Amino acid sequence: MLTCDFTSFSKPHRVWEGSGNVAALDLLRATLREPQTLEAFFDEVALSQGADKRLDAAIKDVKESFADTSTIEYRARRVAENLALVLQASLLVRHGHPAVADAFCATRLAGDWGGAFGTLPPGLDLAPIIDRATPKVG
Repeated sequence: MLTCDFTSFSKPHRVWEGSGNVAALDLLRATLREPQTLEAFFDEVALSQGADKRLDAAIKDVKESFADTSTIEYRARRVAENLALVLQASLLVRHGHPAVADAFCATRLAGDWGGAFGTLPPGLDLAPIIDRATPKVG
């Protein structure tokens, strides 16, 4: 008698379909399987600690997101997103234009960016950003 395990042929739950979810889960598996990768990440972003209070808070939040691994798969996309944002902010704070780094930290880390691309909080120094983007003719 031939039997078949239908679970091996069934589609995965729809909630996990898509490359973003797969990438986020792969990232989590790698960091949990090889903790030194996470240590290297935090060593890298620690180089910018103290330069921006919003970045410091985001680094702390990302560290705390790994404290409870019982629900981390449900939070996989958010954790992956926050890892990327913290690394981007760290690199901008250390190597980017101060106005660009400030705008990035204000919008991506402080949460004041709304749901539409380009939404900015008041008080940012936008002149240097606009100047950098304006073509120089002549």
